Amino acid sequence: MAKRDYYEVLGVGKGASADDIKRKYRQLAIKYHPDKNPGNKEAEAKFKECSEAYEVLSDTEKRHRYDQFGHDGLRGAGIHDYSHMNVNDIGDIFGDIFGDIFGGGRRSSRGGQRRASRGYDLETVVQLTLEEVAAGSEKTIEFTRQDTCGECKGNGVAKGKQPGKCTTCGGAGQVQRAGLGGFFQMVSTCPQCRGTGQIITDPCKKCKGTGQVPKKRKLSVKIPAGVHEGQGIRVSGEGEPGKLGGPRGDLYCYVRIKPHPFLIRDGANLVVTVPLSFTQMTLGAMIDVPTLDGTKQLKVPAGSQHGSILRVRGQGLPDVRSGHKGDLMVQLSVAIPKKLSDKQEELLREYAQTEEIDVNAESKTFFDKIKEHFNNK
Repeated sequence: MAKRDYYEVLGVGKGASADDIKRKYRQLAIKYHPDKNPGNKEAEAKFKECSEAYEVLSDTEKRHRYDQFGHDGLRGAGIHDYSHMNVNDIGDIFGDIFGDIFGGGRRSSRGGQRRASRGYDLETVVQLTLEEVAAGSEKTIEFTRQDTCGECKGNGVAKGKQPGKCTTCGGAGQVQRAGLGGFFQMVSTCPQCRGTGQIITDPCKKCKGTGQVPKKRKLSVKIPAGVHEGQGIRVSGEGEPGKLGGPRGDLYCYVRIKPHPFLIRDGANLVVTVPLSFTQMTLGAMIDVPTLDGTKQLKVPAGSQHGSILRVRGQGLPDVRSGHKGDLMVQLSVAIPKKLSDKQEELLREYAQTEEIDVNAESKTFFDKIKEHFNNK
C-alpha cells in the first residue's frame, strides 16, 4: 500500500515549525495510542503511521530529504519500519513524549531502568534481471551495520569500571515536574540518562560509550521467483542490535529490476513488440520471437493487422504466490521500408493499380528532369 504524505498524516502544512509538528503528534498519539484503544487495529495502524511521520518531520536532515525527494529519498536513511514494530518499541523511541503523555508508565519492574527494546531495521537494494525474477535467485548482500561492542559487551563502560547513578533523576530514570496550575505532576523520561537511571563516567575506548561499533556483514539472501519491483524481502534478525539486550531489528532487501533489451513486464505477463514487413503481415510467416529461454518460433496468420497481439502460453513470469506462469504477449508492428529497389517500387505500383487507389507519381531523377527540360525547348 502506498504511504500517505507525512504532512497530511500529521495534519500540518509544509511550513510548520518543529513545535507545531510535536504538538500535533502528541495530540494524535494520545488519540490513537493502543492503551486508550485496546484491541482497535485501525487505531494502532494510525498510531504507527503518525509515529513514522513524526520521526521524519522532527529530524531536520530527514525532513529536508523528504521535502526534496519524497518517500524514495528516505531509503537507507535509518527510518524505522513502524508497520512491523511493537507499539511498546515505538514508545521507547519517543520516551520523552510518551513519558509526558502516559505519566511515566514505561518504567519496568527493575525500578527506573528502561526495559529492553528492539533494534533498528535496515534497508538495502538488490538488483535482479528478468531471468533471475523468472527463476528465483540467491544473492550475496554486503552491508555495514552496528554490532554489539566486544570490548564492553554493549554496556558502553570501560573495562573494570561501573556506570554511575544519574545525578538528574537520582537513578529513578524519570523526572517529575508540576503540571498546569500545579494541580498535578507530569512524569517524563529523564533527559540526562534516557531512562536508564545511570550515566557512563568512564566510557569504553572502542565504542566511545555507545556500546556499539560498525561492522561489515555479508550474507546470502534467497529471492523467490516472481518478485516485483520495489518488493521488500525481510531477513529476520539481521538489523541492528537492540538496547539493553533487546532483539535485533530486521533487514529489508528491496528489489530493483534491470530493464530487458526486448521484453517489458506486465504483471505475470511479458510483452514484446516485433516489427514485420507488409508482406509477412499480409501473407503470413513463421518468425522467431525473444523469450527468457532464448528464441521461440511463432506463426503469424495471413492478414494480421498492425497492433494485433499473439499469445505464447506459459512464457511469462511465475506468480510469486501461486507459481502459475503468465504468457508472452507478442504485439505485431508493420515496419515500412525507407528505401525500395527499382524492382520493388515497380511491383508495388502494379499492386496499387489492382487496388484502384491513387499513389504518388514516380519521382524523377535529377538527370531525367534536365533531359526533359532541354527536350522541351
